[in-house]
Amino acid sequence: MKRYFLSLAYTWVLAALTALPVLAADLPVQHLKISEPVFGEYTVGDDYFLGNYVQLIQYWDKLTQESDRIKLVEIGTTPEGRSMQMAIITSPENHKNLSRYKDISVRLAKAEGLTDEAARALASEGKAVVWIDGGLHGTEVINSQALFTTAYDLVSRDDAETLRILDNVILLLVPANPDGMDLVSDWYMKESDPKKRNLSIPRLYQKYVGHDNNRDSYIANQLETEIINRQMYIEWIPQIMYNQHQTGPAGTVLFMAPFRDPFNYNHDPLVPIGIDLVGAAVHNRFLAEGKPGAVMRNAASYSTWFNGGDRTTVGFHNQIGLLSEIIGSPTPISIPLLSSKLLPNGDQPSPIGPRQEWHQRQSIEYVITADRAILDLAAKMREDFLYRIYIMGKNSIERGSQDYWTLTPKRIVELDSAYARDKEEQKKNNAGASQSSAREFGRNQGIPIKLWDQLRSPETRDPRGYIVPSNQVDFLTATKFINALLKAGVDVHRATKDFQVAGKSYPAGSYVVKAAQAFRPHLRDMFEPQDHPNDLQYPGGPPKPPYDLAGYTLAFQMGVQFDRILDGFDGPFEKISGLLNPPAGKIQGSGAAGYLLSHEVNDAFTGTTRLLADGEEIYWLTAPFTVNKKTYPAGTIYIPSKSSTRAHLQTLSDELGLSFEAIAAKPKGDALKIRPVKVGLWDRYGGSMDSGWIRWMLEQAFPFPFDVVYPSALDAGDLKSKYDVLIFPAGAVPPFRADTLQNSRQFADAPNTIPDEYKDRAGNVTADKTVPQLRRFVEEGGTLLAIGGSTDFAYHLGLPVANALTEINPDGSVKKLPSEKFFIPGAVLRVKVDNTAPVAYGIPEELDLIYRNNPVFRLLPEAGQKGVNTVAGFSDADPLRSGWAWGQHYLNGSSAVVEAPAGKGRVFLFGPEITFRGQPHASFKFLFNSIYYAGATSEKLK
Repeated sequence: MKRYFLSLAYTWVLAALTALPVLAADLPVQHLKISEPVFGEYTVGDDYFLGNYVQLIQYWDKLTQESDRIKLVEIGTTPEGRSMQMAIITSPENHKNLSRYKDISVRLAKAEGLTDEAARALASEGKAVVWIDGGLHGTEVINSQALFTTAYDLVSRDDAETLRILDNVILLLVPANPDGMDLVSDWYMKESDPKKRNLSIPRLYQKYVGHDNNRDSYIANQLETEIINRQMYIEWIPQIMYNQHQTGPAGTVLFMAPFRDPFNYNHDPLVPIGIDLVGAAVHNRFLAEGKPGAVMRNAASYSTWFNGGDRTTVGFHNQIGLLSEIIGSPTPISIPLLSSKLLPNGDQPSPIGPRQEWHQRQSIEYVITADRAILDLAAKMREDFLYRIYIMGKNSIERGSQDYWTLTPKRIVELDSAYARDKEEQKKNNAGASQSSAREFGRNQGIPIKLWDQLRSPETRDPRGYIVPSNQVDFLTATKFINALLKAGVDVHRATKDFQVAGKSYPAGSYVVKAAQAFRPHLRDMFEPQDHPNDLQYPGGPPKPPYDLAGYTLAFQMGVQFDRILDGFDGPFEKISGLLNPPAGKIQGSGAAGYLLSHEVNDAFTGTTRLLADGEEIYWLTAPFTVNKKTYPAGTIYIPSKSSTRAHLQTLSDELGLSFEAIAAKPKGDALKIRPVKVGLWDRYGGSMDSGWIRWMLEQAFPFPFDVVYPSALDAGDLKSKYDVLIFPAGAVPPFRADTLQNSRQFADAPNTIPDEYKDRAGNVTADKTVPQLRRFVEEGGTLLAIGGSTDFAYHLGLPVANALTEINPDGSVKKLPSEKFFIPGAVLRVKVDNTAPVAYGIPEELDLIYRNNPVFRLLPEAGQKGVNTVAGFSDADPLRSGWAWGQHYLNGSSAVVEAPAGKGRVFLFGPEITFRGQPHASFKFLFNSIYYAGATSEKLK
């Protein structure tokens, strides 16, 4: 039966609600005078006005003086130094017992040591905790402005619904991006003429990564993410989280959960059902209040598969994560007429039609309706929401404590294939049987149970836990991975002494992550490969693009070595409290000739930078080196001993955790002497997220001096006198239409109204002005790094490479492979690496990296003669490690990383994004090596 407006989830909600919500117009106002959010001539919500973060906190602070329903708590400090505040809104009586209610919320979510009876008692005593945030994306201003109004609404009103909400719910109200809110609002309001106000800000609205601050939740690289994660997964663990965004689908007012399939199979099934439950309450209230234009499910691309978003990571913590995407602007807009948005259906029950003028306040009113629907349902079902998060935590602990099988799409394909083989075998065996017997076989409904048993074989069980050995070479990066888990509230233990599990010995200091814990869905998603279904628009048709990545296993991206333990185990383990410092390094040996440092350790890049700044000498050994019966691979870092050296190394050992081997004899043979280099990183007016991530890496994660370079500086030329290395992330270089051999000049221009203080950031990299300067830079000895789409520089430069993902038309012309044949929207793939090449020193022969429909190359016949080499490439037809790779066999034999000499310099082409979102630590060394290789000179050590 076709689903219309009332789904099963709606039925549950309507059954839970004893009456329709009281409409806003009928509600009396609290007798005590509460100040409205008025600033000069404007009230928040007026056209052509945006309040900034300073004004929001000033207003909230004023409310704390006027009402005992609200208090402010500082939860951290932003990258730009602002105090990040959270408003806690609940009844005065609840405020007196906040610590108790917080404890109940956490205990029920963690579900440890509780009986069902004890959990029910806690649920009866506790209060529902709801998180609502706004303004994560700074230019999505409706939601940051709604923070003023939501607080006023709950603090000023004294009707029955409001009092019920305050009595039964604790609201955590959070401006998720204070820096962006100040930047955007101040930029908009700086124009005295309201009609000239705009949101075309000159830089990213988060210091480093802009929009990607909502792709950071499982690794928590950015400070705001870490702050939010602490409240979400450690301090409070709310049962419901509502993440507000903008802009809604064209022809509508907003998208609001529920979401389209697929949801992630690691979720407890109560998660998607809970989203349906709460989302249905919101849509119900929109309709009851006469607010049309809300859509859901397949009306947009949003799903709950991907883990890394603010509202999606919560699902892996057994919380209900909601998203809205609303239209609106402080400058009035219109709603366009779209025929596809006029007929009601299950995804758009009440179309709105066109509107010639739509105001900011109208959008804010929709947000308040959504807020109230969620809070009202949480108040009415307080005990249910508290108890159901306990049930999900209990389920996770039970699944991690016993033999359990998580079924994935590939396992179902295996089952169907086994069934098909079984049927064929039966047909052969029944070839001589009567027609009656054949008909009887055909009436068999279901797969033989023996295949179910095969599906649940012992070797396919879910792990009971994971061990991260402390004797892996880059244990520092493994520790960073463990910190990401700890930031997400996962329980991790550390071995206090050597131990054995399943016949294998592990050293003290190894990390142990047991699956028997409430947040098992999240830890599984970080260790295990994602198996995204083949989600096609129709059989044989093109794929449906997923919402963000289909595969992202963080342990794979970071190159962490770990063991999956299938049986229960224990040992001398202590639970880790707080975040980990780098494990202590050490200086071994007593030789006086010099010291060796492993190139396999990412933090060796930072160590190199600091040693060069301290005046130490650094060499890369270009051949394996044996000392004291131990062989060190090519690329090993050698530091000759001087009077100052050991003290500098001790500092690095203490602060970074680096370990060094003292040697008695100086290495002999070929080496590369490493020198300081001058690096320029491309960026543009308005800011590039891809550039911002590298900027974050080089400023925060692996400090290194560099300049940000804008197109006008590139166009000015004389680049080799200023830089040794130029880095061009994805989106920097204009596309070159390799399939038609036509140079495309269609590259977006920066706004022509750039203020004077930003004029030097104007413009774009162009084929006619910038590319000749870059060619000259390389020919004069510079090193150019091109990443992702910027590898089109290879075609501008005429390098002997071609797009490997093309096919030949009947007329002989070349065209790009269509998505029906090749589509990898975001997955972890494996490549073969030539780690004898200096740019690949320290990288294993097989490397997992992120791939998102990125360029890959086919070397032309003359490439070898010109010294163009493949550094990393795809060596088989099945490189998928995690995610979804439709047509992956087309990658077989292609080059992912290419080194190409040009004149006195060289170009490195990195098709896959080796620094993507600051997550793939395993491929960071490509960046680090190429930077220092640029200034290296060949020497003979004697």
